[in-house]
Amino acid sequence: MATKTGKTTRATESMKAKTTKPAVGKLSAPDAAAKVMAESSEPLNAKTLIETMAAKGYWTSPGGQTPHATLFAALIREIKVKGADSRFVKVERGKFALQSGGTAPAPAEKAKKAAKAAEAAAD
Repeated sequence: MATKTGKTTRATESMKAKTTKPAVGKLSAPDAAAKVMAESSEPLNAKTLIETMAAKGYWTSPGGQTPHATLFAALIREIKVKGADSRFVKVERGKFALQSGGTAPAPAEKAKKAAKAAEAAAD
């Protein structure tokens, strides 16, 4: 924020530095996760995604203690916000896969509800 004299404070400078876009060619964590999932044939959890992304050089943590928790939250947020347009689908507890044109496996919650409905219909 600017002071009355028009000078910027250190806080303002640090905020501007943090809000700049990443360097061209550098992937975000969700983008790197999508790339890893595209190369994998099975659903992956956030911790495995982080390890694979780092090993392949797609993305590395900037020093956070729990990058897997941050990635998990980002994937869940994209699924919730974008719904059917999300790149990701939660396949089972803690595991994600890429949404592949509607042919992705049904999320665990939907499968459980369908099983309960079938059970109730059988009774």
